[in-house]
Amino acid sequence: MTFDVARVRADFPILDREINGHPLVYLDSANTSQKPVQVLDAVREHSARHNGNVSRSVHTLGTEATTAYEGARAKIAAFLNAGTPDEIVFTKNSTEALNLVAHSAGQYLKLGPGDEIVISEMEHHSNIVPWQLLCERTGATLRWFGVTEDGRLDESNLDELVNERTRLISVVHMSNVLGTINDVSRIVARARHVGALVMLDSSQSVPHLPVDVRALGVDFIAFTGHKMLGPTGIGVLWGRYSLLAQMPPFLGGGSMIETVSMGGTTYAAPPARFEAGTPPITEAIGLGAAVDYLTALGMAEIHEHEQDITSYALKTLTDVPGVRIFGPATPEGRGGTVSFAVDGVHPHDVGQILDALGVEVRVGHHCAKPTCARFGVPAMTRASFYLYTTTEEIDALARGLDQVRKVFG
Repeated sequence: MTFDVARVRADFPILDREINGHPLVYLDSANTSQKPVQVLDAVREHSARHNGNVSRSVHTLGTEATTAYEGARAKIAAFLNAGTPDEIVFTKNSTEALNLVAHSAGQYLKLGPGDEIVISEMEHHSNIVPWQLLCERTGATLRWFGVTEDGRLDESNLDELVNERTRLISVVHMSNVLGTINDVSRIVARARHVGALVMLDSSQSVPHLPVDVRALGVDFIAFTGHKMLGPTGIGVLWGRYSLLAQMPPFLGGGSMIETVSMGGTTYAAPPARFEAGTPPITEAIGLGAAVDYLTALGMAEIHEHEQDITSYALKTLTDVPGVRIFGPATPEGRGGTVSFAVDGVHPHDVGQILDALGVEVRVGHHCAKPTCARFGVPAMTRASFYLYTTTEEIDALARGLDQVRKVFG
Protein backbone atom coordinates (compact mmCIF):
# COMPACT_ATOMS: atom_id res chain seq x y z
CA MET A 1 0.00 0.00 0.00
CA THR A 2 1.35 3.42 -1.00
CA PHE A 3 1.92 5.79 1.89
CA ASP A 4 -0.59 8.63 1.44
CA VAL A 5 1.46 11.64 2.51
CA ALA A 6 -1.19 14.09 1.26
CA ARG A 7 -3.78 12.53 3.58
CA VAL A 8 -1.31 12.66 6.45
CA ARG A 9 -0.48 16.32 5.82
CA ALA A 10 -4.17 17.22 6.00
CA ASP A 11 -4.04 16.32 9.72
CA PHE A 12 -1.39 18.96 10.48
CA PRO A 13 -2.84 22.48 10.52
CA ILE A 14 0.53 24.21 10.78
CA LEU A 15 1.61 22.86 7.39
CA ASP A 16 -0.87 25.26 5.74
CA ARG A 17 1.13 28.25 7.01
CA GLU A 18 3.18 30.62 4.93
CA ILE A 19 6.59 31.85 6.11
CA ASN A 20 7.88 35.11 4.65
CA GLY A 21 5.36 34.83 1.84
CA HIS A 22 6.32 31.26 0.93
CA PRO A 23 4.64 27.94 1.73
CA LEU A 24 6.06 26.46 4.92
CA VAL A 25 8.64 23.76 4.25
CA TYR A 26 9.27 22.20 7.65
CA LEU A 27 12.54 20.25 7.71
CA ASP A 28 13.32 20.34 11.45
CA SER A 29 11.47 17.31 12.80
CA ALA A 30 14.59 15.90 14.48
CA ASN A 31 14.38 18.91 16.75
CA THR A 32 10.63 18.86 17.30
CA SER A 33 7.85 17.38 15.22
CA GLN A 34 4.57 19.02 14.33
CA LYS A 35 1.29 17.83 15.88
CA PRO A 36 -1.78 16.41 14.16
CA VAL A 37 -5.30 17.54 15.05
CA GLN A 38 -5.86 14.20 16.78
CA VAL A 39 -3.20 15.07 19.38
CA LEU A 40 -4.27 18.71 19.67
CA ASP A 41 -7.88 17.61 20.22
CA ALA A 42 -6.94 15.00 22.84
CA VAL A 43 -5.01 17.57 24.88
CA ARG A 44 -7.79 20.14 24.56
CA GLU A 45 -10.53 17.64 25.45
CA HIS A 46 -8.74 16.43 28.55
CA SER A 47 -8.02 19.93 29.80
CA ALA A 48 -11.56 21.10 29.08
CA ARG A 49 -13.53 18.11 30.38
CA HIS A 50 -11.45 15.78 32.55
CA ASN A 51 -8.85 17.90 34.33
CA GLY A 52 -7.89 16.48 37.73
CA ASN A 53 -4.86 15.14 39.55
CA VAL A 54 -3.93 11.48 39.34
CA SER A 55 -3.66 8.80 42.01
CA ARG A 56 -5.49 8.66 45.33
CA SER A 57 -8.49 10.69 44.11
CA VAL A 58 -11.91 9.19 44.73
CA HIS A 59 -13.86 11.90 42.93
CA THR A 60 -14.91 11.51 39.30
CA LEU A 61 -12.49 13.94 37.67
CA GLY A 62 -9.52 12.49 39.52
CA THR A 63 -10.57 8.98 38.55
CA GLU A 64 -10.98 9.98 34.89
CA ALA A 65 -7.57 11.64 34.87
CA THR A 66 -5.93 8.61 36.46
CA THR A 67 -7.59 6.25 33.98
CA ALA A 68 -6.43 8.35 31.02
CA TYR A 69 -2.90 8.79 32.40
CA GLU A 70 -2.44 5.08 33.08
CA GLY A 71 -4.08 4.32 29.74
CA ALA A 72 -1.36 6.32 28.02
CA ARG A 73 1.26 4.30 29.89
CA ALA A 74 -0.33 1.07 28.65
CA LYS A 75 -0.41 2.36 25.04
CA ILE A 76 3.29 3.20 25.14
CA ALA A 77 4.15 -0.18 26.67
CA ALA A 78 2.33 -1.94 23.82
CA PHE A 79 3.98 0.37 21.26
CA LEU A 80 7.43 -0.76 22.50
CA ASN A 81 6.46 -4.39 23.19
CA ALA A 82 7.39 -3.87 26.83
CA GLY A 83 6.79 -6.70 29.27
CA THR A 84 4.39 -4.65 31.40
CA PRO A 85 3.17 -1.03 31.64
CA ASP A 86 5.05 -0.86 34.95
CA GLU A 87 8.27 -0.70 32.90
CA ILE A 88 7.22 2.71 31.53
CA VAL A 89 8.39 5.69 33.59
CA PHE A 90 7.15 9.13 32.57
CA THR A 91 9.77 11.89 32.65
CA LYS A 92 9.77 15.38 31.20
CA ASN A 93 12.07 14.45 28.27
CA SER A 94 14.88 12.13 27.16
CA THR A 95 17.41 14.21 29.05
CA GLU A 96 15.68 13.58 32.35
CA ALA A 97 15.34 9.88 31.56
CA LEU A 98 19.08 9.60 30.86
CA ASN A 99 19.92 11.53 34.02
CA LEU A 100 17.59 9.29 36.01
CA VAL A 101 19.52 6.20 34.94
CA ALA A 102 22.89 7.90 35.48
CA HIS A 103 21.82 8.78 39.03
CA SER A 104 19.85 5.72 40.09
CA ALA A 105 21.59 2.95 38.15
CA GLY A 106 24.90 4.55 39.13
CA GLN A 107 23.94 4.09 42.78
CA TYR A 108 22.61 0.58 42.16
CA LEU A 109 25.88 -0.43 40.50
CA LYS A 110 27.94 1.06 43.37
CA LEU A 111 30.42 2.50 40.89
CA GLY A 112 33.89 3.45 41.99
CA PRO A 113 37.48 3.80 40.76
CA GLY A 114 38.37 1.05 38.31
CA ASP A 115 34.84 0.82 36.89
CA GLU A 116 34.18 2.03 33.35
CA ILE A 117 31.24 3.51 31.44
CA VAL A 118 31.21 3.43 27.63
CA ILE A 119 29.46 5.91 25.32
CA SER A 120 30.28 7.08 21.77
CA GLU A 121 31.56 10.08 19.89
CA MET A 122 28.24 10.53 18.07
CA GLU A 123 26.14 11.22 21.17
CA HIS A 124 23.86 14.13 21.93
CA HIS A 125 25.13 16.08 24.94
CA SER A 126 22.31 14.52 26.97
CA ASN A 127 24.07 11.18 26.61
CA ILE A 128 27.50 12.57 27.43
CA VAL A 129 27.23 15.04 30.28
CA PRO A 130 25.27 12.83 32.76
CA TRP A 131 27.93 10.13 32.45
CA GLN A 132 30.74 12.65 32.85
CA LEU A 133 29.07 13.88 36.02
CA LEU A 134 28.62 10.31 37.26
CA CYS A 135 32.30 9.58 36.68
CA GLU A 136 33.25 12.75 38.55
CA ARG A 137 31.11 11.66 41.50
CA THR A 138 32.31 8.08 41.65
CA GLY A 139 35.83 8.00 40.24
CA ALA A 140 34.75 5.71 37.39
CA THR A 141 36.34 6.15 33.95
CA LEU A 142 34.47 7.26 30.81
CA ARG A 143 35.46 5.67 27.50
CA TRP A 144 33.89 5.87 24.05
CA PHE A 145 33.48 4.39 20.59
CA GLY A 146 34.80 6.48 17.72
CA VAL A 147 33.02 7.31 14.48
CA THR A 148 34.19 6.22 11.03
CA GLU A 149 34.65 8.65 8.16
CA ASP A 150 31.34 7.52 6.64
CA GLY A 151 29.49 8.22 9.88
CA ARG A 152 29.20 4.73 11.31
CA LEU A 153 29.98 3.64 14.86
CA ASP A 154 33.55 2.30 14.93
CA GLU A 155 33.29 -1.10 16.63
CA SER A 156 36.75 -2.26 15.55
CA ASN A 157 37.96 -2.19 19.16
CA LEU A 158 34.74 -3.49 20.71
CA ASP A 159 36.35 -6.30 22.71
CA GLU A 160 39.01 -3.99 24.13
CA LEU A 161 36.63 -1.12 24.84
CA VAL A 162 33.90 -3.22 26.46
CA ASN A 163 35.72 -5.38 28.98
CA GLU A 164 35.42 -6.83 32.47
CA ARG A 165 35.67 -3.32 33.97
CA THR A 166 32.70 -2.05 31.93
CA ARG A 167 29.60 -1.61 34.05
CA LEU A 168 27.29 0.29 31.69
CA ILE A 169 27.17 1.21 28.00
CA SER A 170 24.95 4.06 26.75
CA VAL A 171 24.85 4.78 23.02
CA VAL A 172 22.53 6.47 20.60
CA HIS A 173 20.16 4.28 18.60
CA MET A 174 19.88 6.82 15.76
CA SER A 175 22.17 9.83 15.52
CA ASN A 176 20.46 13.22 15.60
CA VAL A 177 23.23 14.65 13.39
CA LEU A 178 24.44 11.88 11.08
CA GLY A 179 21.17 9.98 10.75
CA THR A 180 23.05 6.74 11.41
CA ILE A 181 20.92 3.90 12.77
CA ASN A 182 23.17 1.81 14.97
CA ASP A 183 22.74 -1.95 14.92
CA VAL A 184 23.58 -2.56 18.55
CA SER A 185 23.40 -6.36 18.45
CA ARG A 186 27.18 -6.88 18.71
CA ILE A 187 27.45 -4.34 21.51
CA VAL A 188 24.61 -6.00 23.42
CA ALA A 189 26.16 -9.44 22.98
CA ARG A 190 29.52 -8.18 24.23
CA ALA A 191 27.87 -6.41 27.16
CA ARG A 192 26.13 -9.60 28.20
CA HIS A 193 29.44 -11.45 27.99
CA VAL A 194 31.10 -9.05 30.45
CA GLY A 195 28.02 -8.42 32.62
CA ALA A 196 27.42 -4.76 31.66
CA LEU A 197 24.11 -2.95 31.37
CA VAL A 198 23.07 -1.30 28.07
CA MET A 199 21.08 1.89 27.57
CA LEU A 200 19.95 3.39 24.26
CA ASP A 201 19.15 7.02 23.57
CA SER A 202 16.19 6.33 21.31
CA SER A 203 15.02 9.92 20.92
CA GLN A 204 15.34 9.71 17.13
CA SER A 205 14.51 6.04 16.59
CA VAL A 206 11.24 5.52 18.47
CA PRO A 207 9.44 8.26 16.48
CA HIS A 208 10.61 6.97 13.11
CA LEU A 209 10.88 3.18 12.99
CA PRO A 210 9.55 0.08 14.77
CA VAL A 211 11.29 -0.36 18.14
CA ASP A 212 10.81 -3.60 20.08
CA VAL A 213 12.61 -3.37 23.40
CA ARG A 214 12.54 -7.10 23.98
CA ALA A 215 14.02 -7.82 20.56
CA LEU A 216 16.76 -5.23 21.12
CA GLY A 217 17.81 -7.00 24.32
CA VAL A 218 18.89 -3.78 26.06
CA ASP A 219 18.17 -2.74 29.64
CA PHE A 220 16.95 0.85 29.23
CA ILE A 221 15.81 3.19 26.48
CA ALA A 222 14.97 6.89 26.63
CA PHE A 223 12.85 8.95 24.25
CA THR A 224 10.77 12.11 24.19
CA GLY A 225 7.22 12.99 23.19
CA HIS A 226 7.76 16.18 21.22
CA LYS A 227 9.78 14.40 18.54
CA MET A 228 6.96 11.91 17.87
CA LEU A 229 3.91 14.18 17.34
CA GLY A 230 3.30 14.62 21.08
CA PRO A 231 3.51 17.59 23.43
CA THR A 232 6.65 19.03 24.93
CA GLY A 233 7.34 18.31 28.59
CA ILE A 234 6.81 14.54 28.38
CA GLY A 235 9.44 11.83 27.93
CA VAL A 236 9.74 8.14 28.64
CA LEU A 237 12.22 5.85 30.30
CA TRP A 238 11.67 2.18 29.59
CA GLY A 239 13.62 -0.16 31.84
CA ARG A 240 13.59 -3.83 32.68
CA TYR A 241 11.33 -4.13 35.69
CA SER A 242 13.80 -6.30 37.58
CA LEU A 243 16.33 -3.47 37.36
CA LEU A 244 13.91 -0.64 38.10
CA ALA A 245 12.80 -2.50 41.22
CA GLN A 246 16.37 -2.50 42.57
CA MET A 247 17.23 1.11 41.70
CA PRO A 248 16.83 3.91 44.28
CA PRO A 249 14.61 6.89 43.46
CA PHE A 250 15.86 9.84 41.46
CA LEU A 251 13.70 12.52 43.12
CA GLY A 252 11.93 12.50 46.47
CA GLY A 253 8.46 13.81 47.29
CA GLY A 254 4.82 12.96 46.89
CA SER A 255 3.55 9.90 45.00
CA MET A 256 6.88 8.00 45.06
CA ILE A 257 6.58 6.73 48.62
CA GLU A 258 5.20 3.63 50.27
CA THR A 259 5.27 5.11 53.77
CA VAL A 260 6.90 8.11 55.45
CA SER A 261 7.76 8.69 59.08
CA MET A 262 10.08 11.15 60.73
CA GLY A 263 12.50 8.28 61.16
CA GLY A 264 12.64 7.20 57.53
CA THR A 265 10.86 6.45 54.26
CA THR A 266 10.15 3.39 52.17
CA TYR A 267 9.53 3.74 48.46
CA ALA A 268 6.75 2.74 46.11
CA ALA A 269 7.29 0.09 43.47
CA PRO A 270 8.19 1.23 39.93
CA PRO A 271 7.10 3.20 38.02
CA ALA A 272 5.68 5.39 40.83
CA ARG A 273 9.08 5.32 42.58
CA PHE A 274 10.47 7.47 39.77
CA GLU A 275 7.51 9.82 39.30
CA ALA A 276 7.74 12.16 42.28
CA GLY A 277 5.20 14.97 42.50
CA THR A 278 2.39 15.81 40.13
CA PRO A 279 3.36 14.30 36.77
CA PRO A 280 2.83 15.78 33.29
CA ILE A 281 -0.69 14.37 33.07
CA THR A 282 -2.10 16.20 30.05
CA GLU A 283 1.19 15.77 28.20
CA ALA A 284 1.18 12.00 28.80
CA ILE A 285 -2.37 11.80 27.48
CA GLY A 286 -1.26 13.76 24.41
CA LEU A 287 1.62 11.34 23.92
CA GLY A 288 -0.83 8.46 24.15
CA ALA A 289 -2.85 10.07 21.35
CA ALA A 290 0.34 10.44 19.29
CA VAL A 291 1.07 6.74 19.76
CA ASP A 292 -2.47 5.95 18.59
CA TYR A 293 -1.88 8.04 15.47
CA LEU A 294 1.49 6.46 14.68
CA THR A 295 0.19 2.96 15.33
CA ALA A 296 -2.76 3.47 12.97
CA LEU A 297 -0.39 4.52 10.17
CA GLY A 298 2.11 1.75 10.94
CA MET A 299 5.69 2.37 12.02
CA ALA A 300 7.09 0.13 9.26
CA GLU A 301 5.19 2.19 6.67
CA ILE A 302 6.40 5.45 8.20
CA HIS A 303 9.99 4.21 8.14
CA GLU A 304 9.66 3.09 4.51
CA HIS A 305 8.33 6.53 3.54
CA GLU A 306 11.24 8.22 5.29
CA GLN A 307 13.71 5.89 3.59
CA ASP A 308 12.30 6.97 0.22
CA ILE A 309 12.49 10.65 1.19
CA THR A 310 16.03 10.25 2.53
CA SER A 311 17.18 8.48 -0.61
CA TYR A 312 15.73 11.29 -2.70
CA ALA A 313 17.32 13.93 -0.46
CA LEU A 314 20.77 12.32 -0.57
CA LYS A 315 20.70 12.22 -4.37
CA THR A 316 19.27 15.73 -4.69
CA LEU A 317 21.73 17.36 -2.29
CA THR A 318 24.68 15.46 -3.76
CA ASP A 319 23.87 17.14 -7.09
CA VAL A 320 24.10 20.63 -5.53
CA PRO A 321 27.65 21.97 -6.11
CA GLY A 322 29.61 22.83 -2.98
CA VAL A 323 27.48 20.78 -0.58
CA ARG A 324 29.25 18.30 1.71
CA ILE A 325 26.99 15.69 3.33
CA PHE A 326 27.96 14.17 6.66
CA GLY A 327 27.08 10.60 7.60
CA PRO A 328 26.26 7.53 5.54
CA ALA A 329 26.02 8.17 1.80
CA THR A 330 23.18 5.70 1.26
CA PRO A 331 19.81 5.29 3.02
CA GLU A 332 20.68 1.83 4.29
CA GLY A 333 21.13 1.95 8.05
CA ARG A 334 20.20 5.62 7.98
CA GLY A 335 17.22 7.61 9.17
CA GLY A 336 15.58 10.77 7.87
CA THR A 337 18.21 13.27 9.00
CA VAL A 338 20.75 14.79 6.63
CA SER A 339 23.38 17.22 7.89
CA PHE A 340 25.56 19.13 5.47
CA ALA A 341 27.90 22.07 4.92
CA VAL A 342 27.96 24.57 2.08
CA ASP A 343 31.50 25.46 1.06
CA GLY A 344 32.53 28.88 2.30
CA VAL A 345 29.19 29.69 3.95
CA HIS A 346 28.49 29.59 7.69
CA PRO A 347 25.49 27.42 8.60
CA HIS A 348 23.76 30.39 10.27
CA ASP A 349 23.83 32.25 6.95
CA VAL A 350 22.50 29.17 5.18
CA GLY A 351 19.65 28.93 7.68
CA GLN A 352 18.71 32.60 7.36
CA ILE A 353 18.52 32.52 3.58
CA LEU A 354 16.50 29.31 3.64
CA ASP A 355 14.11 30.76 6.23
CA ALA A 356 13.55 33.80 3.98
CA LEU A 357 12.29 31.26 1.41
CA GLY A 358 10.06 29.47 3.93
CA VAL A 359 12.42 26.50 4.36
CA GLU A 360 12.92 25.69 8.05
CA VAL A 361 16.14 23.80 8.84
CA ARG A 362 18.33 23.57 11.93
CA VAL A 363 21.80 25.08 12.17
CA GLY A 364 24.50 24.85 14.81
CA HIS A 365 26.24 22.02 16.62
CA HIS A 366 22.93 20.25 17.36
CA CYS A 367 23.94 19.54 20.97
CA ALA A 368 26.59 17.21 19.56
CA LYS A 369 29.82 19.17 19.57
CA PRO A 370 32.07 16.07 19.64
CA THR A 371 30.41 14.85 16.43
CA CYS A 372 31.06 18.18 14.73
CA ALA A 373 34.65 18.13 15.98
CA ARG A 374 35.07 14.62 14.57
CA PHE A 375 34.32 15.97 11.09
CA GLY A 376 36.33 19.15 11.51
CA VAL A 377 33.49 21.67 11.47
CA PRO A 378 32.16 23.97 14.21
CA ALA A 379 28.56 23.58 13.05
CA MET A 380 26.35 22.01 10.39
CA THR A 381 23.06 22.64 8.63
CA ARG A 382 20.55 19.86 9.25
CA ALA A 383 17.43 18.93 7.30
CA SER A 384 15.29 16.32 9.01
CA PHE A 385 12.21 14.57 7.71
CA TYR A 386 9.10 12.84 9.00
CA LEU A 387 5.88 11.20 7.88
CA TYR A 388 4.60 14.48 6.39
CA THR A 389 7.73 15.32 4.32
CA THR A 390 7.41 15.36 0.53
CA THR A 391 9.87 15.23 -2.37
CA GLU A 392 8.62 18.69 -3.37
CA GLU A 393 9.93 19.99 -0.04
CA ILE A 394 13.35 18.49 -0.78
CA ASP A 395 13.27 20.27 -4.15
CA ALA A 396 12.48 23.53 -2.31
CA LEU A 397 15.53 22.94 -0.10
CA ALA A 398 17.73 22.39 -3.15
CA ARG A 399 16.43 25.59 -4.78
CA GLY A 400 17.15 27.41 -1.54
CA LEU A 401 20.72 26.13 -1.53
CA ASP A 402 21.13 27.37 -5.10
CA GLN A 403 20.08 30.77 -3.78
CA VAL A 404 22.67 30.49 -0.98
CA ARG A 405 25.35 29.85 -3.58
CA LYS A 406 24.25 32.86 -5.66
CA VAL A 407 24.28 35.17 -2.63
CA PHE A 408 27.74 34.05 -1.49
CA GLY A 409 29.23 33.45 -4.88
